[in-house]
Amino acid sequence: QVQLVESGGGLVQAGDSLRLSCTATVRTKTIVDFTMAWFRQAPGKERDFVAAITWRGNTYYADSVKGRFTISRDNAKRTVFLQMNNLKPEDTAVYQCASLRGVPTSGTLAAPTVYDHWGQGTQVTVFS
Repeated sequence: QVQLVESGGGLVQAGDSLRLSCTATVRTKTIVDFTMAWFRQAPGKERDFVAAITWRGNTYYADSVKGRFTISRDNAKRTVFLQMNNLKPEDTAVYQCASLRGVPTSGTLAAPTVYDHWGQGTQVTVFS
Protein backbone atom coordinates (compact mmCIF):
# COMPACT_ATOMS: atom_id res chain seq x y z
CA GLN A 1 0.00 0.00 0.00
CA VAL A 2 1.38 3.38 -1.06
CA GLN A 3 -0.11 6.76 -0.32
CA LEU A 4 1.19 9.88 -2.04
CA VAL A 5 0.53 13.41 -0.83
CA GLU A 6 1.50 16.44 -2.87
CA SER A 7 2.08 19.95 -1.59
CA GLY A 8 3.57 23.24 -2.70
CA GLY A 9 1.12 24.41 -5.32
CA GLY A 10 -0.15 27.96 -5.47
CA LEU A 11 -0.97 31.08 -7.44
CA VAL A 12 2.08 32.77 -8.93
CA GLN A 13 2.99 35.26 -11.60
CA ALA A 14 4.68 34.30 -14.85
CA GLY A 15 8.43 34.05 -14.34
CA ASP A 16 8.12 32.99 -10.70
CA SER A 17 9.18 29.67 -9.21
CA LEU A 18 7.49 26.97 -7.15
CA ARG A 19 8.71 23.75 -5.61
CA LEU A 20 6.28 20.88 -5.38
CA SER A 21 6.76 18.01 -2.95
CA CYS A 22 5.35 14.52 -2.97
CA THR A 23 5.72 12.48 0.20
CA ALA A 24 5.05 8.77 0.23
CA THR A 25 3.65 6.65 3.01
CA VAL A 26 4.83 3.13 2.27
CA ARG A 27 4.35 -0.08 4.21
CA THR A 28 7.98 -1.00 3.55
CA LYS A 29 9.02 2.49 4.73
CA THR A 30 11.26 3.07 1.74
CA ILE A 31 11.00 4.32 -1.83
CA VAL A 32 14.56 3.51 -2.84
CA ASP A 33 13.33 1.05 -5.47
CA PHE A 34 10.55 3.27 -6.79
CA THR A 35 10.32 5.21 -10.00
CA MET A 36 8.56 8.49 -9.25
CA ALA A 37 6.94 10.90 -11.68
CA TRP A 38 4.97 14.08 -12.02
CA PHE A 39 2.05 14.53 -14.37
CA ARG A 40 -0.25 17.48 -14.88
CA GLN A 41 -3.75 18.01 -16.16
CA ALA A 42 -5.22 21.31 -17.25
CA PRO A 43 -9.00 21.82 -17.43
CA GLY A 44 -10.47 20.12 -20.47
CA LYS A 45 -7.18 18.49 -21.40
CA GLU A 46 -5.61 15.08 -21.02
CA ARG A 47 -3.15 14.20 -18.29
CA ASP A 48 0.37 15.00 -19.53
CA PHE A 49 3.75 13.67 -18.47
CA VAL A 50 6.02 16.26 -16.85
CA ALA A 51 9.04 14.47 -15.37
CA ALA A 52 10.22 11.17 -13.92
CA ILE A 53 13.12 9.93 -11.84
CA THR A 54 14.11 6.28 -11.59
CA TRP A 55 15.47 4.47 -8.58
CA ARG A 56 18.92 4.91 -10.13
CA GLY A 57 18.41 8.66 -10.28
CA ASN A 58 18.00 8.91 -14.03
CA THR A 59 15.71 11.79 -14.96
CA TYR A 60 13.37 12.37 -17.88
CA TYR A 61 11.43 15.47 -18.86
CA ALA A 62 8.72 16.56 -21.23
CA ASP A 63 10.08 18.86 -23.92
CA SER A 64 7.83 21.66 -22.71
CA VAL A 65 9.56 21.82 -19.31
CA LYS A 66 13.18 20.96 -20.15
CA GLY A 67 15.55 23.57 -18.82
CA ARG A 68 12.91 25.01 -16.49
CA PHE A 69 11.83 22.11 -14.24
CA THR A 70 14.00 19.78 -12.17
CA ILE A 71 12.89 16.56 -10.53
CA SER A 72 14.82 15.21 -7.56
CA ARG A 73 14.33 12.79 -4.71
CA ASP A 74 15.23 12.37 -1.05
CA ASN A 75 14.81 8.71 -0.26
CA ALA A 76 15.44 9.20 3.45
CA LYS A 77 12.42 11.50 3.57
CA ARG A 78 10.47 9.40 1.07
CA THR A 79 9.90 12.59 -0.87
CA VAL A 80 10.17 13.64 -4.50
CA PHE A 81 10.45 17.27 -5.53
CA LEU A 82 9.64 19.23 -8.64
CA GLN A 83 11.44 22.54 -8.82
CA MET A 84 9.65 24.74 -11.34
CA ASN A 85 11.37 27.89 -12.54
CA ASN A 86 10.35 30.53 -15.05
CA LEU A 87 6.73 29.44 -14.84
CA LYS A 88 4.41 30.25 -17.73
CA PRO A 89 0.62 30.55 -17.89
CA GLU A 90 0.54 27.34 -19.91
CA ASP A 91 1.98 25.51 -16.89
CA THR A 92 -1.33 26.06 -15.09
CA ALA A 93 -2.71 22.64 -14.12
CA VAL A 94 -3.29 20.18 -11.33
CA TYR A 95 0.03 18.44 -10.72
CA GLN A 96 -0.06 14.83 -9.59
CA CYS A 97 2.64 12.58 -8.27
CA ALA A 98 2.79 8.94 -9.32
CA SER A 99 4.84 5.95 -8.25
CA LEU A 100 5.95 2.60 -9.61
CA ARG A 101 8.03 0.00 -7.84
CA GLY A 102 10.98 -0.69 -10.12
CA VAL A 103 10.77 0.28 -13.80
CA PRO A 104 8.08 -0.47 -16.38
CA THR A 105 8.19 -3.91 -17.94
CA SER A 106 6.37 -2.43 -20.91
CA GLY A 107 5.48 1.07 -21.99
CA THR A 108 7.43 4.18 -21.17
CA LEU A 109 7.89 6.33 -18.11
CA ALA A 110 5.77 8.99 -19.82
CA ALA A 111 2.71 6.74 -19.91
CA PRO A 112 0.30 7.19 -16.99
CA THR A 113 -0.77 3.56 -17.27
CA VAL A 114 2.56 2.20 -16.01
CA TYR A 115 2.19 3.78 -12.58
CA ASP A 116 0.60 1.99 -9.65
CA HIS A 117 -0.29 4.77 -7.29
CA TRP A 118 -1.30 8.40 -7.57
CA GLY A 119 -1.67 11.37 -5.29
CA GLN A 120 -4.68 13.67 -5.23
CA GLY A 121 -2.80 16.54 -6.85
CA THR A 122 -1.92 20.12 -6.11
CA GLN A 123 -3.10 23.13 -8.09
CA VAL A 124 -0.60 25.39 -9.81
CA THR A 125 -1.95 28.58 -11.36
CA VAL A 126 0.30 30.96 -13.27
CA PHE A 127 -1.04 34.36 -14.32
CA SER A 128 0.58 36.76 -16.76
